[in-house]
Amino acid sequence: MPKYAEEILAVVTELQRHLTAEQVFMEMKKEHPSIAIGTVYKHRTERHDHLICSRCGKIADVHLPDIQSRIEYALGCDILSYDLKIRYICPDCREQEENNAEGGTQ
Repeated sequence: MPKYAEEILAVVTELQRHLTAEQVFMEMKKEHPSIAIGTVYKHRTERHDHLICSRCGKIADVHLPDIQSRIEYALGCDILSYDLKIRYICPDCREQEENNAEGGTQ
């Protein structure tokens, strides 16, 4: 495994929340002051888009592997880049809303 790969994975796993590459870089810099941000980018996983909860702001990854090719086919063009953010209500917030609704009807 390449240098830093295990530690980068440990940072992401340990913090148990969605982190940007910049946030991972800042965490890694605490133990490795000479690390370059390019090192973090080099160890990123496959492309993913984001689900963002409209209530609590929690970010979750969503993998939509064929979305770019589908859009390119539908529009008859080549996409150079894209940034997809989908707003939704996360399961925790939905459950909280349901519990609040049940409590309010009694």
